[in-house]
Amino acid sequence: MAVFIGLLVAACFGSGDFLGGLASRRVATISILCLAQLVAVVGAMLFALAFHGEPTGRDLAFGAIAGAFSVVALGALYQGLALGRMGIVAPITAVVAACIPVAWGLATGESPSAVSLVGVGLAIGAGGLIAHEHDTATGGSGRALVLALVAGVLFGWSFVFYAESRDDSGFWPVLTGRGAAVVIVVGALVATGATLRVAAAERWMAIGAGVLDVAATVLLLVAVREGLSSLVAPVAALGPAFTVGWAWAALREPIARLQVAGLALALLGLALIAAG
Repeated sequence: MAVFIGLLVAACFGSGDFLGGLASRRVATISILCLAQLVAVVGAMLFALAFHGEPTGRDLAFGAIAGAFSVVALGALYQGLALGRMGIVAPITAVVAACIPVAWGLATGESPSAVSLVGVGLAIGAGGLIAHEHDTATGGSGRALVLALVAGVLFGWSFVFYAESRDDSGFWPVLTGRGAAVVIVVGALVATGATLRVAAAERWMAIGAGVLDVAATVLLLVAVREGLSSLVAPVAALGPAFTVGWAWAALREPIARLQVAGLALALLGLALIAAG
């Protein structure tokens, strides 16, 4: 069940990243990010109130730290997606993001089976293949790749902090996370003089990104409470497969043969993780 939920997390994150990245090509990234997080905090409040939870100060603090890391990572990722090719930037972010919680889980005593560990390795390797830049003339810029790496590190630690919250805390860590995110993005919006007045198309993209962001975070908490972080993280990090798919379908970005091989390898990795 945790693997299936992790796949839903990947679908939500990957689809939301596509919408946010596409909107950021036309409007200032901070404007899109602020709109998305305002929507996400409302969704987080609904989830927190709808489901019973007894969070401690530690749970709320971990959620706030995770949310702060996550929104800065999203800003870096959206900007990277706007500057470079989605089919390259997003997978690089995912590979880095997956490695951190996997290493943390193993270091803190998680003991997945050998079959599952092989699946983890295949899933992470699949992200690397999906990230293959088959055409350097149209690939992401150096700045986009740096932003992808920064986003991956911050996403990875965000995952760790969310996973460290207790099961009894319900979805309150998601609310404090989105609350911290809103404070950061609103502050950045004011500091940069950007505006929330954007065209209808970009506004709806931002709203969609916000809905998918909070849905992914809620599902992520459910997944890590059902299974091991070291197994859930690589599955959840396959979100770029959905980003690449949307970029191909909507923008006609070409998919290299190695990227197709990466998608096939990801499916094999998922099967082994589930079998283990």
